[in-house]
Amino acid sequence: MSDAGNKDKVAIYIPKDLYKRIEKELKKVEGFRNVDEYVTFILSGIFQEEYEENVYSFEEEERIKERLKSLGYL
Repeated sequence: MSDAGNKDKVAIYIPKDLYKRIEKELKKVEGFRNVDEYVTFILSGIFQEEYEENVYSFEEEERIKERLKSLGYL
């Protein structure tokens, strides 16, 4: 594989057995071409959740949930 398309990426090393387990998991999941895409998606989700947790206070989140319930979404 050429590095020409990977200028904004860096290598991360994980244990081979973990890589193999992820490859197995990919057979059950649609939408990912390879382990890199899947791991990137998972890690992005983790950090997005961490960010989102800090966006609203507990009280704001409760108000949002109540509003969504009143609108029939929850």
